[in-house]
This record gives sequence, C-alpha cells and structure tokens, in this order.
Amino acid sequence: MKTAVTRPVRRHPVLQFLRALARKRMGLAGGLVIVALILVAIFADLLAPYPIAERHLADRLTGPSLQYPLGTDQIGRDVLSRLIVGTRLSLLVGLAATVINAAVALMIGTTSGFLGGKTDLVVQRFVDAWMAFPGLLLLLTIMSIVGRGLWQIIIILGIAGGIGGSRIIRGAVLAIKENAYFEAARAVGSPHTRTLLRHLVPNLLPPVIIIFSVSVGGNILAAASLSFLGFGIDSSTPDWGSMLSREGRQFMETAPWLAVWPGVLLTITIFSLNMFGDALRDLIDPRLRGAAERR
Repeated sequence: MKTAVTRPVRRHPVLQFLRALARKRMGLAGGLVIVALILVAIFADLLAPYPIAERHLADRLTGPSLQYPLGTDQIGRDVLSRLIVGTRLSLLVGLAATVINAAVALMIGTTSGFLGGKTDLVVQRFVDAWMAFPGLLLLLTIMSIVGRGLWQIIIILGIAGGIGGSRIIRGAVLAIKENAYFEAARAVGSPHTRTLLRHLVPNLLPPVIIIFSVSVGGNILAAASLSFLGFGIDSSTPDWGSMLSREGRQFMETAPWLAVWPGVLLTITIFSLNMFGDALRDLIDPRLRGAAERR
C-alpha cells in the first residue's frame, strides 16, 4: 500500500512577508500608521472639515472644541484641516526625495564599486568631502542660493541624501564582486552591461529597499526643519514644518495647540517610519533576521 506523500504548502511571497512582519509588533504598528497617513493624504480634500484658506475671524485663536477639534489659528483657519492637507505635502516631499536618494545612491555606489581603481578612489574622496560638511548647514546654504520651493527641496534633499547613501551600495557591490558567480561571469567574457543588469543590480535590491525605508522619515524631518527656519515651501501651502515656524512659534504661549499638533504629527510619523524601516531591514537581511529570531 502506497503512502501518500505530503508536500509542503508554498505560500505566496507577499503572504510570507506579512506573516513575518506580524511577528514584529512595533514594525507592524508603524506600517499601519503609514498606511493610514497615505490614505489621509489621498483623501485630504474629503476629510478636511473646512477649506484650508477659509477664515473665521470671529473664532480666532479658539481652543479645541466640537466645531474646531484642534482649534484655530491667528486668522481663524481650522488647524485640523490644515494638518490634514499638510500630510499630503509632507509625504510627497519625503517619498519623492527618497526616490531620488535611492537613484543617486545606486548610480554613484554602483559605478564606484564596479569600476574600482582610480575611479573608486576619486568618487569616495568626493563622498568623504561632501559628508564632512554639517548636513543642515549645507542644506541651508544651497537653499539660500537656489531659492525656496517644493521641487527645490525635493531635488536638494534627494541628491544630498543619495550621496551619503552611496556608501551602502558601494559596500554591497564590493561584497557581490567576491562571489563565485560574479567571477565566473567575468571569466567567460560577459559584457559589462550584461554583468551589471543580470548579476549586480538584482542583488542590490535589498540595500536599496533599506535605504528607501529609513530615508523617508529623515527627509520629512529635514523638510520640516527647512520650513521652520524659513527656507522651506511657500507660505501659502500648509505643511507641518511651516505651521510650527509661523503661527506655532509666534503664539506658543497664548495658543500652544498651534505648535503641539504639528509637532505630535511629525513625531508619530517619523517614529512609525523608523520602526517600519527597522522591521523591514531585519526581514530583508538574512543575518539580521536570524539575530532577531534568536532574540
């Protein structure tokens, strides 16, 4: 009598990832907060109780109430509505700048690590010189030259962060070059383009994802810092940093809610992004995943 052979059930990779993420409660909570913020940003116009420019002069500097859940500012605008619309702008800056981060880091790190030699030496000395400058001071200097604006902030944050992140990509490239399959491809005379596209770039996906996940929060915080110092987005568009800088700082003693709520949202957003990024890094990197499971 033949015994039936039971084959292991193969789960979809997405389901496997979600199941592994569920074991990391802080990362899962951070991911849920990020999803909620993305939904708020998408449906901001529907969720905002009032238009962001609508003024209720009779209710200036009114504290939280049923009519205005988070209060009003110095010209009677609803703080909750401005925070909801500001979510869209803050996430746009963070995500768009991080996409440029990953692209610049991939381009510089891959070129430097793959070519090696004098090219690697020159590129790394440039990266060292760039990272020797204080980050905020460098951003303020560049913003004072190019002027304030949404796309200026996105491009500058993207390039600045990508140069620093290129070291991670370069390290990954150097590690991949030591593998036997890479040496075999070079030994059989595989063209550089084929070697890059088939053997190098696909194996760089984990560090690129890690850079992306941990850079979003930093870019949002950097954009808020620039807005707070007066080098950010135009004042007609609400974002969390400019709300802290203008009405939040000016009326901090008489109307503290103007500074508290943008600060709370920034804190929750960046903390959630960092927790989700750490969990994602542990799940992607086999060495970190093994260490986390032993703990």
